[in-house]
Amino acid sequence: MALRIEREAAAGVALVTLDRPAKLNAIDLETAGELAALWQELRYDESVRAAVLTGAGTRAFCTGIDRAVEVPQPPSPYALDDPLLRIGPKANDLWKPVIAAVEGMACGGAFYLLGEAEFVVASREATFFDPHTTYGMVSAYEAIAMAQRMPYGEVARMSLMGTAERVSAERAYAVGLVSEVTEPGGAAAAALRSAAVIAGYPTDAVQGTVRAVWSAKEATRTQAMAQAPALIALGNLPPERQAELFGGRGGGGRPWIR
Repeated sequence: MALRIEREAAAGVALVTLDRPAKLNAIDLETAGELAALWQELRYDESVRAAVLTGAGTRAFCTGIDRAVEVPQPPSPYALDDPLLRIGPKANDLWKPVIAAVEGMACGGAFYLLGEAEFVVASREATFFDPHTTYGMVSAYEAIAMAQRMPYGEVARMSLMGTAERVSAERAYAVGLVSEVTEPGGAAAAALRSAAVIAGYPTDAVQGTVRAVWSAKEATRTQAMAQAPALIALGNLPPERQAELFGGRGGGGRPWIR
């Protein structure tokens, strides 16, 4: 299993942990399937009224898709299979609140998860970045997810600068991506405290509020995401060229944090 789930029945809270620390909690096809199945399971679990999502270890919350994964694609220029599209709670029709707790790196496909969390708690040592352009890939779904949480210029800068720039937890807090900054190692505990408060309220009212807040941005997000497959197909380098850039870690300059 690539996920760990711990239920605290008295508080009505579940702690979900991406458990691939040796891979920086990168998501392979098994993990993607487990995430989708778990969110669907929690829809029916009345003992869980709120959830916290975090990553094992302190090096990374999640670094996106595992680069060792081969994703089969249909032989058509009009179809693109993205295994990360179904890893978030909203994609699985879960309207119980989910809080993300970030330690270490959160990058690339991690934004599929952060984009569907109600809010983000981060350790002050956490960093956020988007490596797509560095390796010849279009940042589409990730940038769209972050555009719902951050000002346009901040999203554009992070998406375009690739691996050359990492956004600190303090900067992420200043621009609205992060709602609380903790001491190192304290993100999950802080998120669990918030989740317990929320889980103590009538769950129908809480889920209705989650849906109401999401609906405020859902139409724009849906329209933007409809453009993503074509932009990716047009702009991505061939996989073998991406692999060359990734293997050489080239093109991004020296990363720095702001």
